[in-house]
Amino acid sequence: MPATGVEPGDTAWVLTCAALVLFMTPGLALFYAGMVRTRTTLVMLQQNIIPLGVVSIVWILLGYALAFGNDQGGIIGDLELFGLHGARDTSPAPAFHIVSGAITIPTLAFVAYQMMFAIITPALITGATADRLKFGGWVAFVAVWSLLVYSPIAHWLWGVGGWLARLGAQDWAGGMVVHASAGAAVLAVLLVIGRRRGWPHAGSLPHNLPLTIAGAGILWFGWFGFNAGDGLQANDVAAQALLNTHIAAAAGMIVWLIIEKSIDGHATVLGAVTGAVAGLATITPAAGYVTTLSALLIGALAGLVCHLALRLKFTFRFDDALDVVAVHFVGGVLGTLLVGFFASRAVNPVSADGLLTGGGPGLLGDQAVALLSVVVFSFCLTWLIATGVQKTIGLRADPADEHNLDQVQQGMDAYHLDGPAALPGTARPQGTSVAPAPVTAAKALPTGRVQLVTCMIDPQHLRADELEQAMLDAGASTIVLSDAHARTPSRRPQIYRGLRREQEFPDRLRVEVLVDADGTAAVLAALDRLAGTRDRYVQEVQQAIVDRDEPAR
Repeated sequence: MPATGVEPGDTAWVLTCAALVLFMTPGLALFYAGMVRTRTTLVMLQQNIIPLGVVSIVWILLGYALAFGNDQGGIIGDLELFGLHGARDTSPAPAFHIVSGAITIPTLAFVAYQMMFAIITPALITGATADRLKFGGWVAFVAVWSLLVYSPIAHWLWGVGGWLARLGAQDWAGGMVVHASAGAAVLAVLLVIGRRRGWPHAGSLPHNLPLTIAGAGILWFGWFGFNAGDGLQANDVAAQALLNTHIAAAAGMIVWLIIEKSIDGHATVLGAVTGAVAGLATITPAAGYVTTLSALLIGALAGLVCHLALRLKFTFRFDDALDVVAVHFVGGVLGTLLVGFFASRAVNPVSADGLLTGGGPGLLGDQAVALLSVVVFSFCLTWLIATGVQKTIGLRADPADEHNLDQVQQGMDAYHLDGPAALPGTARPQGTSVAPAPVTAAKALPTGRVQLVTCMIDPQHLRADELEQAMLDAGASTIVLSDAHARTPSRRPQIYRGLRREQEFPDRLRVEVLVDADGTAAVLAALDRLAGTRDRYVQEVQQAIVDRDEPAR
């Protein structure tokens, strides 16, 4: 591209937006990983991170050429730009929704920006397929899918000459190219790999919601680049798209919380970020075409409709583990159709007016045709790709391994924590001159009658220092704490996105105390005072003595 045609401000803005969209992929990894089991956390993270490598290489070699190369009948680009050969000397193919005027950024900036969209789109699928994918099969699927499904759809809507763009369909930042195509792919992949063992009765609860909230924050932040950079210019339309993005997310969050509070009795932080992501997905196809008030309404509708869609997986019996269909697919479909109602030439002169802004039903009809075409194409071709991978190298992990995929596929665990180490106890500021409190010595193991007192305690009712001192005062010679999960008379209910789960085996601490028989009553009384539990047992024990002079047999 001639140097005189480059605007530094526009270039800097698009490169910044590319970095923001890239940041969304690890954000999505954290968002999903916090909602799966502890023993499949690393696998979920890897399934989201691997497209950064696989799709980047595929995009440079073939993906960009197929999506934005010279048009071939409105269906696909040619291979003249294979390996980006000669790309530096060409102007970037303007996306259909380009704002106006000449392209003012280098071609390679456009390549990089579009590459980030290609990376995150297949990663969305992993939320639906949690606990079920083989690593090698997933890598092969991502590479083939990004070429045969994503690149053609991107050409149809964003490439010069794409048949849906010529039809008049509008997709600002990926309601169809990203969310609808990935959502349709989810349905096809789930049809191939099937449900998790025991679903829906054996569904797991999120293991680390703070991780999910952190991921959602990164997604929200990165979405500004996702939506505000698509005009390829740092101008008023970019500002409008950024503001629309934020307002829609806020509206989706509030509506979701209102519904959640009225139905489940709790407005949860998971519901807040889920509603926000639903608003972000729904505003994506409309962000550069609608007013701020329209964005507010679109976000509110996203919170309402996507929340209602949560029940779809139980109605139609597909195991969408983390509700990708309800949030991303339904959000992308809804937002695409709402463009036909709210798009306004006053916001973006390239846009057509929608049904509610004086343009009649024409744009809405174009959106519906484009949406149906994308969904059918993505579903059918994804099913063929997933079936081919499954029958060759395998896409579905062994169902017997799905509860421990981190060890099977990674050879390691995500966490090495234990409950007793996390108990609150005595603490003081580092470097203080206060003398440490004396530690009471444990009594020597008695030579007479020794009894083992065992007790299950709710860790919420316990302080480590209080327990230690009470047991020592009662005459304990040995105190052991360990993690346990115990069946209790009263179940602890958990509500996760409208699904009520009774926690059959709540977390407990097992306390084991060795004590002289004369001190057993004092130990039991101390445990009763500290934890109020009656779940206690006493048994006679004998110390094991090894005669080191006797040869081993």
